[in-house]
Amino acid sequence: MELFEAMRGRRSVRRFKPDPVPKRLLREVLEAASSAPSAGNLQSWEFVVVEDEATKEELSRAALGQSFVAEAPVSIVVCANQNRSSARYGRRGREFYSICDASAATQNLLLAAHGLGLGSCWVGAFEDELVSKVLGLPSGVKPVAIVPIGYPAEAPPPTPRLPLAEKVHARRYGGVPDPRLGIDSTS
Repeated sequence: MELFEAMRGRRSVRRFKPDPVPKRLLREVLEAASSAPSAGNLQSWEFVVVEDEATKEELSRAALGQSFVAEAPVSIVVCANQNRSSARYGRRGREFYSICDASAATQNLLLAAHGLGLGSCWVGAFEDELVSKVLGLPSGVKPVAIVPIGYPAEAPPPTPRLPLAEKVHARRYGGVPDPRLGIDSTS
């Protein structure tokens, strides 16, 4: 799949077929996630692959009852290794860079899943401490996203996006975008 097609075509999938995800595809998704950029190339992410039903049910409860977390054949929990990042960057590494790194890895994971014909969803609404307990995460490893993955049983429509003119600024916040970008600031 072409990159821009993947970025524009990816959707949050919350209904999955029961078919298992082949290990080869899981590995490709994880390798893509591991190819994300990271502060200082510290790669301060960790991935916990969950396939057993009991743990997926616990994750679903930790995710405020979002049942599709348990219904997907596999969920990957993307975590920020705050210790790895703070060793070089201190507080900013722990509180910011590690989260950015894990977020970039999550985006790569979502795009790779879509490119391989899989559905996925970035779940950020969950109780951190409960997810950490369910997975037995060590101190300094923080869950950032739960990503259920499987073959989609739905084809969600595109979601509306704000016009670029409402999001692009020139030189400073509130500045008018460069008209050469073809962004109409009057709409």
